[in-house]
Amino acid sequence: MNSDEKTLIALQNVFKVFTTDEVETHALAGIELNIRKGEYLSISGPSGCGKSTLLAILGLLDTPSDGTYMLNGNRVDHMKLSERARVRNREIGFIFQAFNLIGDLTVYENVELPLTYRNMPSAERKNLVREALERVGMSHRMKHYPSQLSGGQQQRVAVARALGGHPSILLADEPTGNLDSANGEAVMSLLSELHKEGATICMVTHDPRYARCAERSITLFDGRIVEEKIMANATAV
Repeated sequence: MNSDEKTLIALQNVFKVFTTDEVETHALAGIELNIRKGEYLSISGPSGCGKSTLLAILGLLDTPSDGTYMLNGNRVDHMKLSERARVRNREIGFIFQAFNLIGDLTVYENVELPLTYRNMPSAERKNLVREALERVGMSHRMKHYPSQLSGGQQQRVAVARALGGHPSILLADEPTGNLDSANGEAVMSLLSELHKEGATICMVTHDPRYARCAERSITLFDGRIVEEKIMANATAV
């Protein structure tokens, strides 16, 4: 197996059960999923099928009720909260539908913020922030505030924030959901470019056009993977 085929993430028999008022909801039921380093994976399915729960577990924002999660060869599902936070900060970049930028911080400061938790020298942070903003074409806006940007520009800054610390994987949760079609296609083109440069991407999307940009697509239904497709001709938007 060459380095391009190396397994980055491995979920084995993962279940997630939510219990409220003695009612059990099985959000995930026996998920088996491997994601290779450098792969571009899309996750689709109807509302309530478990997409967000799966992404939360992949992003170490939640833990499985049962099963194992291996990230870069290390088991992470049983980690303490502080350990999960440390791994999340170093290994995982998040791109959210709602951008989640902080309004009273500049573009530069928004991208820099996750790096400040690493006790990293300011010069190193500066280089990483500038590099990330250049990659998404937003270095000329680094002194602006989110309210001074369009939706598409805000999402580009959010992508830069996710990229800043050179994470092992980018997790994108409906990254085009709050954008018009032109800005949505621009963000998808950016993700495709990042993938070509070697980024590992896992994206939740309800739009079949964007799912086709990935190399592989899985469909969830009632917490199970019911379909898997290899996209022989993954399309750039």
